Amino acid sequence: MKRCTACFLLFSVISFIPTGCSSGTPVENGNEEIAVTYNDSIPHLSEERRKLTGTDIRLLKDIQYDKYLLDDEYPYKDTVRHFQWEKIKEGIAHIENEVSRGGSWGVLSNYKNMNGEAPTIEGFVRNDYRRVSDQFGVERYQSVPLYSAYGDTVLVRYGRDGWIVKVTGNDTIEMVRVTGVSMEGEYLVPNRYLKVWGDSICFDKVVAVDVTNQNISTLTRENGGWHILSMNPATTGTHRPPHAHETPTGIFAVQEKKEKMYYVKDGTSEIAGFAPYASRFTNGAYIHGVPVQYPNRNVIEYSPSLGTTPRSHMCVRNASSHSQFVYDWATVKESVVIVID
Repeated sequence: MKRCTACFLLFSVISFIPTGCSSGTPVENGNEEIAVTYNDSIPHLSEERRKLTGTDIRLLKDIQYDKYLLDDEYPYKDTVRHFQWEKIKEGIAHIENEVSRGGSWGVLSNYKNMNGEAPTIEGFVRNDYRRVSDQFGVERYQSVPLYSAYGDTVLVRYGRDGWIVKVTGNDTIEMVRVTGVSMEGEYLVPNRYLKVWGDSICFDKVVAVDVTNQNISTLTRENGGWHILSMNPATTGTHRPPHAHETPTGIFAVQEKKEKMYYVKDGTSEIAGFAPYASRFTNGAYIHGVPVQYPNRNVIEYSPSLGTTPRSHMCVRNASSHSQFVYDWATVKESVVIVID
């Protein structure tokens, strides 16, 4: 099995931290380090590695995109907003733990029901959009049916398009056994709903979206730590039936990219405009630039609505130059989107 050696740089650096460093001591490497925690109890690589937590993740500021740069804390109206680094580090630690375990990666896939509409689950509810949903609030539309690991006839829940899983085997010609990375549990999935990415995947790029504080950051793993490349305002999706949806929280894979993502007028099939530099991570949710409404044709760099309140249609709206930065940098099969609340 091919393994990505870069994925273990973090573990080797943590395991061999000089004893002269104490908790909170900055590393003199030319970058600003934040929230540094050292743990002397972490075993060496020759021993069985313990499960990482957020306190084991090192974040360093190494800003590569400095337009519209936000501070760790910043004023918004009569309050203070901030970047929730602790939550972001917990998400990164979860990904690191899964990478260290190895195995074959997969992504649940049913964009626009292209692989067929999932069956109706028993005990379904209709949400505010009058759509069939499971007990976890995941809609049937664009979702993946997840069956009991103990029998392929019991539909237990829906899986979101873009959720990451580990492929553990084929139980039948049609069913694949998976273990959740983006969700808990083991399930059987019809193989047409699963993209198998293999065992050489190394997720070393993270886009973190905060739906509460309306901000976005990008981070990359390098030299044993996670480097913060950008800290920007964003506008996420809003709960406004029947058309606008909030951006779902969770961990998703970057699945595809479009230089222009065309969108339609609500309730019609008429193309109303486009959003530039779009990176899709779940359903019709993209990280993209400021929407351009026809008859306008030129890319709009910035909108005063960025970083204020949710108002998008599930997507994560950015300054267009920042969405281009993400578009150029966040490669498919190497990047995850962590959406926190």
